[in-house]
Amino acid sequence: MDIGKLKDIVKLMVDNDLAEIEVRTDDETSLYLRRGAEKNAAPMMYAQPQMMMQAPAAAPALAAAAAPAAPAAGAMPAGLVAIESPMVGTFYSAANPDSPPFSKPGSQISPDSVVCLIEAMKVFNEIKAEKSGVIEQVLVKNGEAVEFGQKLFLVRPS
Repeated sequence: MDIGKLKDIVKLMVDNDLAEIEVRTDDETSLYLRRGAEKNAAPMMYAQPQMMMQAPAAAPALAAAAAPAAPAAGAMPAGLVAIESPMVGTFYSAANPDSPPFSKPGSQISPDSVVCLIEAMKVFNEIKAEKSGVIEQVLVKNGEAVEFGQKLFLVRPS
């Protein structure tokens, strides 16, 4: 593989914020590239996710009798905005078990602030706030499976 093609592949990775890429050609040439963490970035946690089991939903009649009325799903408290998951994966609040969480209630964030990691297919993705404000509530527990579009944090914009 010539150096020009290699440079084009690296540029493609940078332009599209790809962490890993594998290229195979018909002539059995194989190339695997992986971008490392930035020099001052916290070390990433590489752990096998645990299976999360969810309790079965209560019957509607029992749920209404046992729990006080809750706001409708998707309802947002006044003045707050949500940071949503951009992908399906496993939510991690810190880079590793010994590190402090990226963000917690009361944390001041900016659009470039990393608020959590989401592991998808054994790749840890830094999730940025993409808004400024103060974290009011963390809606997901560490190690919990998350869905695309699921609300992760509630933020009071500043």
